[in-house]
Amino acid sequence: MDEIDGFLREDLGTKGDITSTALFTNQTARATIIVKQNCIIAGLYEAQQVFQKTGAVTSVFLRDGDAVKRGTTIMQIQGSARSILKGERLALNIIGRMSGIATETQKLVKRCKKINPKVSIAATRKTTPGFRSFEKKAIILGGGEPHRYGLFDAVLIKDNHLTLIGSVEEAIKRIQRKLPDNPIEIEVEHQSDALTAAAMNVTCIMLDNMNPVAGKTIARKIRTINPDILIEVSGGITEKNIEKYASFADRISLGCLTHSVNSIDISLEIFKN
Repeated sequence: MDEIDGFLREDLGTKGDITSTALFTNQTARATIIVKQNCIIAGLYEAQQVFQKTGAVTSVFLRDGDAVKRGTTIMQIQGSARSILKGERLALNIIGRMSGIATETQKLVKRCKKINPKVSIAATRKTTPGFRSFEKKAIILGGGEPHRYGLFDAVLIKDNHLTLIGSVEEAIKRIQRKLPDNPIEIEVEHQSDALTAAAMNVTCIMLDNMNPVAGKTIARKIRTINPDILIEVSGGITEKNIEKYASFADRISLGCLTHSVNSIDISLEIFKN
């Protein structure tokens, strides 16, 4: 069972759509999905999978990642009334949320790249349980970087690790000894820790919850020690101050892209055949 099967099961349970089952037998219908805000569209492929699983047939007029104007019809669905109504809300939820993430990501990417063409905008693991792969895909469609998908695919030494280990130096040494072939990223909150990590040739240093003035100063000192280290910034970064970080960071990671973004308003209109 894939994720979409699980989402449908959540909505349909063991009894299915009891309202539509009671109201309709073999009646067929057609429907259109319309975007009600300007956006970067995302989730079309997933919505097609939803309707395929409910037994409806879809026609898509755009591609995921396209810029879409308000009022645009993005999909047409044909099939039994039951098959369309079974998938309606799930398909709209997926498109709306993924499009919201892609749209916000692209907005920040464009703003930051005007200042620093090499900077990337990245997601975090602050995602919706069970929906992470879709949210990370939306980040990519918006021109961003997914960052790590979980605890399994990249080393990131964080503050709670350091609290338990006791020092930046010891934490890095342990990772280098036990995972010698893995790139190491470490999150730091103080200049001394950042410079210690830089001297130990980690791959990436994340400057966490630093104001842009302090961050820029520390980034310059890190690059003096090792110009190849990637500088990431995270924590306390908003739409209002992100451009100040873009001037010196290689990567800006924002949890808000997935944990508090607004969904795009999408609607489905159904018609009798």
